Amino acid sequence: MQKSLLIDPDKCTSCLQCEMACSFEHEGSFNPARSRIKIFEFEHGKRAVPYTCTQCAEAWCVHACPVEALVRNPETGAVEVKDDVCVGCKVCTIACPFGTVNYNPDTGKVIKCDLCHGDPKCAEACPTDAIVYVDSSWTGLDRMRRWAGHVDTNQSAKA
Repeated sequence: MQKSLLIDPDKCTSCLQCEMACSFEHEGSFNPARSRIKIFEFEHGKRAVPYTCTQCAEAWCVHACPVEALVRNPETGAVEVKDDVCVGCKVCTIACPFGTVNYNPDTGKVIKCDLCHGDPKCAEACPTDAIVYVDSSWTGLDRMRRWAGHVDTNQSAKA
């Protein structure tokens, strides 16, 4: 059974615990700048939305990588970066339409959500259950992807 992150912006308090847990898990330090999940604030902080890789079925980042450093984990369904193969060219960062593949200047490699290999620390750390890890068929992932693809984000935020 594939699982996905279910994000409920209405429950997010912008506490940044998800960013801290993510950066600690992957980088060994509490550094939100190195987190694979980000909290975006809208309307001058009135609305906070956790945002991370949607693990696209047709992952443009995977197709764009010239050295095949991005691969899908068959157990978790997450697209993961093979650090030993990544050359840091950043082509995948350009290919991602959602801006969720980022470059880490400290390592010279790209970073993105890998669902913590099936145990996402962001969901574990979220005190309000704004981020939970659930069966993919229950998340409304297709609906979220359609919403994320809207050009007029002001109109989408009001919906």
